[in-house]
Amino acid sequence: MKVADLGCSSGPNTLHTISLVIDTLDRICKREQLKLPELQVFLNDLPENDFNSVFKSVPGFIERLKMEKGDMVQESCFVAGVAGSFYHRLFPTRSLHFVHSSYGIHWLSKVPVGLENKGNIYMARSCPPNVFEAYANQFQKDFTNFLSLRSKEIIPQGRMVLSCKGRQNPDPSMEDYGCELMIAKSLLDLVAQGFVKEADVDSFNLPLYSPCKEEIAEIVEREGSFEIDSLQVFRSRHRRITQTATPHFGDAIIDKLFLRLAALAAEALSHGMNFNPANIVVSLTNK
Repeated sequence: MKVADLGCSSGPNTLHTISLVIDTLDRICKREQLKLPELQVFLNDLPENDFNSVFKSVPGFIERLKMEKGDMVQESCFVAGVAGSFYHRLFPTRSLHFVHSSYGIHWLSKVPVGLENKGNIYMARSCPPNVFEAYANQFQKDFTNFLSLRSKEIIPQGRMVLSCKGRQNPDPSMEDYGCELMIAKSLLDLVAQGFVKEADVDSFNLPLYSPCKEEIAEIVEREGSFEIDSLQVFRSRHRRITQTATPHFGDAIIDKLFLRLAALAAEALSHGMNFNPANIVVSLTNK
């Protein structure tokens, strides 16, 4: 069984998904009195990802599997790294049985072209309509491409589970983008203090998009390669996105940005602001 984790990153949770897959397979095989299949795991992320750190953690992960489930599980799991964008082909035709991506697909392949978004770094209620349209169009292109590529790589009736940052309101102009607004406010405060140039803020936009579940369903149906088994919206803790600013503004201001953002977040929390945004999970079957 071949499994791919797209956007695996390199932190302590990198191998968590694989652990869950193994737990599920082990439970099913014991219940059905089947032999556990050999599992080939592909960990994918962009070339800048710290794969050295990932590979160093694999022996300890395999050793824990041995202690928890015995030698058979240890000898049935093989891990490899695949560097590259999941907006390109990554695997041979019909070679994967299961694909997983956690909080990856809301990151766009690029910032929408031609944005004039002065004073903002993302969508906000104050943005003109063309900003919302540009972001939505870029997500539609990227997610359609993602589905088309994966449909070629996954076997017929193979599965895919995706989670992403989302929104609950179908109208993006009515959504509260609290964290992104605070990052913008923090950057503008650094402009006022002379640490950042205003032109640099005006030229910076986050390459992400928070879709609603209706958009996900519509794009999946239009692309046509997959059937939706489950589509759910839930609340969870927000994941930090400030590191995206590093290449644009440089390392020197990141500590100042974090400090200012922390102060704004503390103030917002004291006024009862909710930092548990909507998240979307969709389970799909390749036709």
